[in-house]
Amino acid sequence: MVHPNDSNIRFVTLASEIVSAYVIHNHIQSADLPKLLTDVHETLRGLCSGGVSALVARATAQEIRRSVSADFLISFEDGKPYKTLRRHLTLRGLTPEAYRAKWGLPVDYPMTAQTYSEQRSQLARSLGLGHQQQRRDTAVPTVEPEPAPPPPARKSRARGKEIA
Repeated sequence: MVHPNDSNIRFVTLASEIVSAYVIHNHIQSADLPKLLTDVHETLRGLCSGGVSALVARATAQEIRRSVSADFLISFEDGKPYKTLRRHLTLRGLTPEAYRAKWGLPVDYPMTAQTYSEQRSQLARSLGLGHQQQRRDTAVPTVEPEPAPPPPARKSRARGKEIA
């Protein structure tokens, strides 16, 4: 028979091992360590008691700030950097709205890195995209060629009488 105290000790030990492995490879503030331990412990207990629906992925404000940089965005799905998240999310079956809702991100969370957006914008401007109508209006008017003068009228030739 398993005592409730034995399972609690097992969860504490497992949670501490998970957190220590995480802290070795990631930087974390010392003030955030107790909350991390508590969250991992509660998650383990929830998983073992069948409360999988209680798991809700939410990003903290600090994680959100760290995930956005000028050159890339870090995905909360796999932790990898991307210039644009749209293609990455599409492969995972998510829309930008669903991704934001899943991770508790603000509505204005970017889906494209700032420098990548600027590069694409410059490319579009250099190609003249979006200015088709304006280009037609300001084009140099073509000079229509003057019509050619009509050919001169044919003079009738009278055949001279032959002198015999």
